[in-house]
Amino acid sequence: MIKMEIELKKEVRAVLVESLKGYYWNERDEEITNLGAELMLDFIVKEIGPYIYNKGIEDSYEYMNERIEDLLGLQKRQR
Repeated sequence: MIKMEIELKKEVRAVLVESLKGYYWNERDEEITNLGAELMLDFIVKEIGPYIYNKGIEDSYEYMNERIEDLLGLQKRQR
């Protein structure tokens, strides 16, 4: 089995950490530290991320199969 790790760019991580901090403040009326938000993000990416990633792959596969079926429908009848 291939081990997949989702890696985020530094800039993306920073935005997501701030997003988590904002969520905690706005929805839970709690303050979370940078470290706490980074640990939460690491957990989400490691434990939840693969499911979301795989769903994206499945959706892409279905979309491409539909397009291939559309393409086959364009075949000319041979005489």
